[in-house]
Amino acid sequence: VQLQASGGGSVQAGGSLKLSCYARGNPFRVSRNAMFWYRQAPGKQRELVATISSGGSTDLINSVKGRFTISRDNAKNTVYLQMDSLKPEDTAVYYCNTYLINRGTRTDYWGQGTQVTVSS
Repeated sequence: VQLQASGGGSVQAGGSLKLSCYARGNPFRVSRNAMFWYRQAPGKQRELVATISSGGSTDLINSVKGRFTISRDNAKNTVYLQMDSLKPEDTAVYYCNTYLINRGTRTDYWGQGTQVTVSS
């Protein structure tokens, strides 16, 4: 499984960005696996920001609820993170993630990270 993240950039506070995470590798399908967006700000630990389950249910951390939306396009095998009303504290490198479990062993797959910078 290869995850290709894109869409980061620099915006002013209040602006919007949409991150994309394209999953390559047959037979992996985003529709059949939980997908995640993490972020890591300078000097801080990586934190889970958003989750979309195989069934399509979503979850977000409290600090981004009402501003971020996680979604997926099954035909494009791509997961998105729509980020609106961005704040300077959203500045971080954003990573998409998924995992597979084979014979009881979990293997995590990470995208390369995409930088989001929000200026005040």
